[in-house]
Amino acid sequence: MSEPRSVVITGASRGLGFASATLLYKQGWRVVAAMRSPDTGLEALRAATGAARHDPRLIGVRLDLVDSASVAVAAKDIEEAVGAPHALVHNAGIAAAGCVEEVPMDVWEQMFATHLFGPVALTKALLPSMRAAGRGRIVVVSSQGGVRGMPAIAAYSAAKGAVERWAESLAGEVAPFGMGVTILVAGTFDTDIITDAGTADYRDFDGPYATHNARIDRRGRAATRLLARPPERFARGLAKALEERVPFARHAVGLDSRTLLVANRVLPARLMHQVARLAMGIPRQGALRRIPDSGPSRERENHG
Repeated sequence: MSEPRSVVITGASRGLGFASATLLYKQGWRVVAAMRSPDTGLEALRAATGAARHDPRLIGVRLDLVDSASVAVAAKDIEEAVGAPHALVHNAGIAAAGCVEEVPMDVWEQMFATHLFGPVALTKALLPSMRAAGRGRIVVVSSQGGVRGMPAIAAYSAAKGAVERWAESLAGEVAPFGMGVTILVAGTFDTDIITDAGTADYRDFDGPYATHNARIDRRGRAATRLLARPPERFARGLAKALEERVPFARHAVGLDSRTLLVANRVLPARLMHQVARLAMGIPRQGALRRIPDSGPSRERENHG
């Protein structure tokens, strides 16, 4: 009897990662759940899956993507537990709300460390064994913010866009060794990353971007109530993606993300900008501009 296929899922303690780990375990995968707090996270996964305490198909690994030492130790733990994994799913993520001027630089650094630098380091550590095995699928979880830069989540959009470009590059490098890469563009799902509990909020509702923040907040909450789907739906999309054998694939998971991908493909950039502006209620160009008092000499010059 052959050994079950192994999958590493980062951010497996909550949201999309938790739902994905639960479903894949039930489908017979050997799941390595990578998370910052494996003691509590693994207990929750056991409760959701019905796995026994020492079930070899459900393994917890401590991983903090912003800590390079933690990434290196996690990679060793993964290889000791399952050897070369059949699949590596980069799901862990954080979110921050705020315009570019509002979000501190250390938040930008943490955003890129979590979404890009940490996943790159983990992949680099696991690639030699996967390359030697001649197989494996690497899945990068992106979002609609990675398709287009979205106002008020610039740091998140920038990090997700960078992850997509990295995944495209990686696919070209590893395909000759029998591996493949998939980007999953997640739509709106009912997880804490779309609620106040899961998002660091740096918005100033009384500052220069008050109009942006108030309108985006109001419309975003309404859209979430309308569009958010259970994370189990994403898990089914991931399970399907793991069965692919093509060198590179990019799929949307969710109606809203599919719609955005199609629109971004067929509409010119200037039109997509206006569509996003209208959808979020952002004032038109120049609407908030304040012309300083130019004085009599400047007025004469302007009217001359």
